[in-house]
Amino acid sequence: MGTQTPDSTDPAHPLPTPQTPAGRDGLAALLARPRTALIGLDFDGTLAPIVDDPEQARAHPEAVPALAALAPKVASVAVITGRPPEVAVRYGGFAGVPGLEHLTVLGHYGAERWDAATGTVTAPPPHPGVAAVRAELPRLLERVGAGPGTWIEEKGRALAVHTRRAADPQAAFESLRTPLADLATRHGLIVEPGRLVLELRPPGMDKGAALLDHARATGAGCVVYAGDDLGDLPAFAAIDKLRTNGTPGLLICSGSTEVTELAERADLVVDGPQGVVELLRALAAQLG
Repeated sequence: MGTQTPDSTDPAHPLPTPQTPAGRDGLAALLARPRTALIGLDFDGTLAPIVDDPEQARAHPEAVPALAALAPKVASVAVITGRPPEVAVRYGGFAGVPGLEHLTVLGHYGAERWDAATGTVTAPPPHPGVAAVRAELPRLLERVGAGPGTWIEEKGRALAVHTRRAADPQAAFESLRTPLADLATRHGLIVEPGRLVLELRPPGMDKGAALLDHARATGAGCVVYAGDDLGDLPAFAAIDKLRTNGTPGLLICSGSTEVTELAERADLVVDGPQGVVELLRALAAQLG
């Protein structure tokens, strides 16, 4: 876990101190050379609180003002999400915000890109396996007796099966892992587990690859990433790789009781989206 020891000259916006030497180096590099820094952020669970219905998810009310205060002081801010980028933009309220003119949203784990500067989405053709899985998935859930409360989220280039509303969410989640993995494999897809959700999506799409590509494209000299779920582990691994090659980085976990793996890997753990907002605000204040 990250400590909460203040490390800021601004008492109104104290910066917590990362628990690891590499994390402290990453934070120091950000503060010393902010114009080279890339700030990467997950959406659900990091900028937006987790809710039972993903269609009702919205960014924390203070997230956009905090991002707008920080973004002009760094090289780049990118939201990296499994959602379609236009959905994240709408639920986040990112479009047309002063200060976020250069925000990038890398949706579908980087397969699609939205740029605030143009307001447009660029994307390659969809993987054919997604359409095949879309056709078979309802029958599979019926056949395995998934029961009420288990439902499918349409994500365009991916499909997600949620169990949060089931009578026993964790038992339903575990019972679906094998049949969904078998279905995905038959159609050339993979299954990404998350917080009571199993996502079926094409291989090669992950937040680590998206973060590395964006870091290279922007020439980032320091990379920060904040996430909350298992799908964010590849982004953590990407920063580990960058560190090995001499680029400082900072791993931030938006903490929860549902997933502990990120907290164990992180340099700094904050208290969910509220903690992320407070950290963004503190960074903006510290950078002046």
